[in-house]
Amino acid sequence: MLRLLFNLLTDTRRAPVKFRRKAVRTHRNGFTLVEMMVTLFILALLTTVVAINVLPNQDKAMVQKARADIAVLGQAMETYRLDNLTYPDAGAGLQALVTPPSTGARREGYIKKLPMDPWNRPYQYSMPGKNGAFDIFSLGADGAPGGENENADIYGD
Repeated sequence: MLRLLFNLLTDTRRAPVKFRRKAVRTHRNGFTLVEMMVTLFILALLTTVVAINVLPNQDKAMVQKARADIAVLGQAMETYRLDNLTYPDAGAGLQALVTPPSTGARREGYIKKLPMDPWNRPYQYSMPGKNGAFDIFSLGADGAPGGENENADIYGD
């Protein structure tokens, strides 16, 4: 017993293994609830800021895409007129731009395929148009004639 007490009071490195003091180490595994809550709060705050800044611009981007598509279709329509000396009638519509002309001037159509408007509906074609020889337009977000803001009809320039 005395020997044991002596070993404990003296250098523990020389003491037998069963009498050595083990260093107490505390390991933290994972995160505390407070850390998780702070992280979630920061992520929610960032998501809100991004949503406030990005979502209103989505409507503007869709309108700009529709205008760009209408411009491309208008250019294809002008090329069609140069080859055929007239625009396609309302019955043939925009589908006439995809099929090769009957005159044999071209082997393929004027565009590879007709795009859909940003709201996943086909573009509209009227001949004669309100603004010129023809009109290519989208009915907007609501898909009905007329409307305001993002629901307004979108015509080419």
